[in-house]
Amino acid sequence: MAHKTRSAIAASLIGAACLFLAPAAQALDVEAAKALAKQNNCLKCHAIDKEKDGPAYHKVAEKYKGKANAEARLIEHITSGEKAKFADGHEEEHKIVKTSPPKDMEQIKNLVQWILAQ
Repeated sequence: MAHKTRSAIAASLIGAACLFLAPAAQALDVEAAKALAKQNNCLKCHAIDKEKDGPAYHKVAEKYKGKANAEARLIEHITSGEKAKFADGHEEEHKIVKTSPPKDMEQIKNLVQWILAQ
């Protein structure tokens, strides 16, 4: 339990640091976000408004609405390969989102902002 608390605090601090260190927020590029989601097969497990193997993006957006660490938390989830829990109780490593060029944080942030906008 203490590990989860430390992880949550670390994610919050990272998110706050990003707010202070990041340049002014750029406009969301919906088409680029959708293309990246399709390229990485995100829509195989997720949909915008209905449950599949993974939660609907609308449900994810609701869960994180108003939370300061939302962007940092989702970036961590889609870039680290951490375990994803399924409705039947089993866990699998979440696929790491790949970008071109590799590890392009602007593309990752755009995808996360699109998810949070659902």
